[in-house]
Amino acid sequence: MKPRIIGLYLPQYHPIPENDEWWGKGFTEWTNVAKAKPLFRGHYQPRIPADLGFYDLRLPEVREQQAELAREAGLEGFCYYHYWFGNGKQLLERPFNEVLASGKPDFPFCLCWANHDWTNKTWKKGSSMRKDSMIMQMHYSMDDHRQHFMALLPAFKDKRYMKVDGKPLFAVWAPRDIPEVEKFIELWHQLAKENGLPGIHFVGYTQNASGRSVKDGHWTLWAENQAAELYNDLTERGFDAVMSAGLGRAQSLCHGKWSMLWFHLKNQTFLHSTLRTDYAKAMQHYYVPEDAWENVYPTLLPQWDRTPRAGIKTDPLVNSTPEKFQASVERALHIIQKKQPEHQILFLKAWNEWGEGNYVEPDQKYGHGYLDAIHNAIENCKAL
Repeated sequence: MKPRIIGLYLPQYHPIPENDEWWGKGFTEWTNVAKAKPLFRGHYQPRIPADLGFYDLRLPEVREQQAELAREAGLEGFCYYHYWFGNGKQLLERPFNEVLASGKPDFPFCLCWANHDWTNKTWKKGSSMRKDSMIMQMHYSMDDHRQHFMALLPAFKDKRYMKVDGKPLFAVWAPRDIPEVEKFIELWHQLAKENGLPGIHFVGYTQNASGRSVKDGHWTLWAENQAAELYNDLTERGFDAVMSAGLGRAQSLCHGKWSMLWFHLKNQTFLHSTLRTDYAKAMQHYYVPEDAWENVYPTLLPQWDRTPRAGIKTDPLVNSTPEKFQASVERALHIIQKKQPEHQILFLKAWNEWGEGNYVEPDQKYGHGYLDAIHNAIENCKAL
């Protein structure tokens, strides 16, 4: 078994004029990571990078080092978050554009369209240089979809671009937010064929529970397994596959509906608090049987702690270790083992989301532990 593990890759590790304006001169993802503080006994903060340091993605040698670490761990490639807001407006595009133009690193890649508005809720409001809530808003139109495709065509034709069933893999973070998404998908398939490609392999991200039915809008419990409904909803809209995740449902099952409701009610008032969940307990509920479907690509979750971004009003996982992560990777590998080799895909969520405490890059506490966990899990599954 050679699983196709793809690391979701955040490019926000270099200054841009917009972030200078919104958050202060020189702002990057490291700004809040470095100043994070423990909020409760045993809280692992701040998280300090090891081998790569507080890197700047404008440096090609950093990107080469990242690729080498990923390759050694067993990843097939990176899935770069791609910020296209409409009307040709992009943000944080420089690292990927330089990877594309230079041909380096020689490491496979694909793109995930992070099609969500940017608001001042992204990080702690106290650090915001702007008072308005909307920073950058998404805009959609068929003309813009055409422009978007043509802008990405050189990437789709690059020999490093990852393919599924011969088609470039393109993930969409908020697939239900795109108006008339079926027409968008149809247009891109048409443009792909007009430009020498067999089509696009569209992957839509979704949780396996949402708290509300996508069919009739009725409220449900987060603890319910809505996977079949949510996954089928995306494929019925034209997506070829689903990138699945189950953190919200897992937390609900760990705490119960009343604790979850109380947590959310408190954070809408002045009674702010964190909701802590044991990592190993959460991972017992993270996956669902539907993740074994041929067209579902589950996610690997190494850690989760958004306190550097959100402060006390968030829901960190605690007690994650490389050993516990390895166990969850092995479980995910078991889930996908009967799929066709082309579809044995797992998205690592994420490679370098340091501001969400969600990364596998080396840090001062665990070193290469989380990278070794992936490598060891793959080797153990080969031996079965």
